Amino acid sequence: MPEFLSLVSPEAALSFLFEHLVPVLSHEDTATEQALGKVTAEDILSSQDLPEFRRSTVDGYALMARDSHGASESLPAYLKLAGEVLMGTEPGFDLDDKECALIHTGGMLPSAADAVVMLEDTQVLDKGEIEIYRSVASGENLIEIGEDVPKGGTVIPKGTRLRPAEIGGLLALGITQIKTITPPKIGIISSGDEVIQPDQKPKPGEVRDINSYTLGALISELGAEAIHYGIIPDRPENLRETIQIGLRECDHLIVTAGSSASSRDLTADVMNELGDPGVLVHGVSIKPGKPTIFALAGEKVMIGLPGNPVSALVIAYILVKPIIEAYLGLENRKFAPSIPAKLTMNVPSQAGREDWIPVRLIEGENAVLQAEPIFGRSNLIFLLAKADGLVKIPSPTTGLEAGVVVSVRLF
Repeated sequence: MPEFLSLVSPEAALSFLFEHLVPVLSHEDTATEQALGKVTAEDILSSQDLPEFRRSTVDGYALMARDSHGASESLPAYLKLAGEVLMGTEPGFDLDDKECALIHTGGMLPSAADAVVMLEDTQVLDKGEIEIYRSVASGENLIEIGEDVPKGGTVIPKGTRLRPAEIGGLLALGITQIKTITPPKIGIISSGDEVIQPDQKPKPGEVRDINSYTLGALISELGAEAIHYGIIPDRPENLRETIQIGLRECDHLIVTAGSSASSRDLTADVMNELGDPGVLVHGVSIKPGKPTIFALAGEKVMIGLPGNPVSALVIAYILVKPIIEAYLGLENRKFAPSIPAKLTMNVPSQAGREDWIPVRLIEGENAVLQAEPIFGRSNLIFLLAKADGLVKIPSPTTGLEAGVVVSVRLF
């Protein structure tokens, strides 16, 4: 069995790939209401102040703050009610000294008002008089013009993945159409004489295809488009033909299985034939996923992943995800969601190799979160289905001790 030519660290593998390749992005027009999960292709500027008028953040009484100074339950201030501000309209009046106006959350303040006292800090007396039990400062309980967004300001930078909050903000500004990055098309090829479709009943020695669907789901979750090319036999002519079709139709390709260094290792050889510079990395010092391949055919990235489902999916989280994010133009990436937890048991590792172990999060004594390792072989997909995330064991160490606080990268 041949050995890998050389092993590189996960960080070095990604760096080596991007040294040879600068992502080329295209964009498309997208309706804002349909842009959830899309990535902005340009800075989005505001054509107006938001809000465009001073508005109350509470139900209460708009007033001049100086008229409430010193007010308390034992020594209230007394103001004359000048009227009510109706929602969706400009006030038809202004305030004089010692006057206030009934206002509702979101209502427009009279021009002389500079604060709002909350309704629960007041009482209505006879003859249109309001008793104030609490003093308020100028600017309290109101939003100033342009406080959320100033006119001409950048509301969402280029390279931002849009969440519900951003969608709402854009529509609040009347921005109904934006430019977003065109999702890259990622082709997925499964190889192996023993692999069959999930709707088929396996014969002895056969297994259902898992990787096409776990990887496809992850690709879709990241905002790219997964293109499935089915299951290819372990023959170079079949793999070569399918990869060539994928390279014409997709931006990048992922091939699962056939990447381990063995007599049946076809993937690296075929990838080397299909364009320069060919295979850049064959072997990463990581567990699971040592036989990972990075290759280039011109501007097209080809990735070879192990056939074992756990290995393939873990490597997809650690190494494929950053590549897809780069081709989505994510310049303003949020931090990968992670959470600290105490490791429940010792976990051994081999120095010189980065290990990623699946863990389950459980609540320990005094509500302290604990990370319980889930051990198993790399072809057991429910190993990951039971896990809440992954814990990294750094390359220089020989393991982690029980009780140490680790960072759990959540799925």
